[in-house]
Amino acid sequence: MTPPAGDTTPKDRRGAALDAVNFLLADVRGALGPFLNVFLVTRMHWTQSSVGVVTTVSGLLALTVQTPAGALIDVSRAKRGLVVGSLLVLGAGAVTIFLWPSFWPVMAANTAMAMVGDLFGPAVAALTLGLYAQAALARRLGRNSAFDHAGNVAIALAAGAVGWAFSQRAVFLLVPVFAAAAAASVLSIPGMAIDHDRARGAGGGHGPDEAGVSVWKILGGCRPLLIFGVCAMLFHFANAPLLPLVGQKLATSHKGLATAMMSACIVAAQLIMLPIALLVGRTADRFGRRPILLIGFGILPIRSVLYIFSDNSAWLIGVQLLDGVGAGIFGAITPLLVADLMRGTGRYNVAQGAVATLQGIGASCSGLVAGAMVDHFGYNAAFLSAAAASAVAFVTLLLMMPETAES
Repeated sequence: MTPPAGDTTPKDRRGAALDAVNFLLADVRGALGPFLNVFLVTRMHWTQSSVGVVTTVSGLLALTVQTPAGALIDVSRAKRGLVVGSLLVLGAGAVTIFLWPSFWPVMAANTAMAMVGDLFGPAVAALTLGLYAQAALARRLGRNSAFDHAGNVAIALAAGAVGWAFSQRAVFLLVPVFAAAAAASVLSIPGMAIDHDRARGAGGGHGPDEAGVSVWKILGGCRPLLIFGVCAMLFHFANAPLLPLVGQKLATSHKGLATAMMSACIVAAQLIMLPIALLVGRTADRFGRRPILLIGFGILPIRSVLYIFSDNSAWLIGVQLLDGVGAGIFGAITPLLVADLMRGTGRYNVAQGAVATLQGIGASCSGLVAGAMVDHFGYNAAFLSAAAASAVAFVTLLLMMPETAES
């Protein structure tokens, strides 16, 4: 890689800074989500439907900013500043939940956090594109994903320890601590090392040149991107509620160990995701994107069905290991696949935002649907509906998704 003019930063220093960013951003995001759901249900005695309303409304409102956020990342030369500003919002939101865990404060805080939370993935991917040339991209994105999963393991262990030693509520105070560390890591990436044209996928590719071409024409005219986006929406509709539901079942059986049991589920999956992400980075150029993607999508319906066979804690945590394969592959392959499709268009980050929007639609709707199904029909019905949605996504990819890697 030839660094931008004026940059004399060693590559290993840039790589170490990017490793720290991925590790710590995972810590910031991972402190909420399933922990919030379990806390609200088991400690604050919210109904499943109330939790579903909060996650669905906040998620749907957040969707309005995802694609514009991608466009902003494309044109901005202050990518590091965008990340730091978003970290401030996350820290403030977590403190709000800690202080006032009632409906409207949680709704407001969760919505604000959701609106900035999905900026991190596209922003870090853009920084990676701006720091590394195409030949090194697959391995570097795999390494990004591996450090992201390592961070998730760290926050799950930290949250479990804090929840056991203090309370489930105290877990949310971890967010501002890790947010401050993440901001310092982001700012340690030298601004001069970032090639902002390459960071948005401009030049040197097979796509249409970005000048004078509508972003919607580029996105709407890319059939493989549309297919993948719809399948990603179904994947997240099926996958998003599974961990919270499993955590709630475990918390019901082990009331004094709710946070620790949730941490065990997260750690079990993340320890599998870490080597999976590295493996994807090493093999995606050799075997192509499509076969690896099909494996990731094929795991999810199997996992969803397996949950219904037993309520035993060891069984539930064991099945959760499969999340490490499916979600690990999805997380590692998605930024690479979008980079393939958007190469030369200059619209990489807005495409990432569009895919994230569809993922968010799936995840947001799933919270309300899964919560209502559990309230009225039980956990097994929610698991089987997730299996059906993920099976549709797998078949669609199998029949319609082409290979995106250059031959």
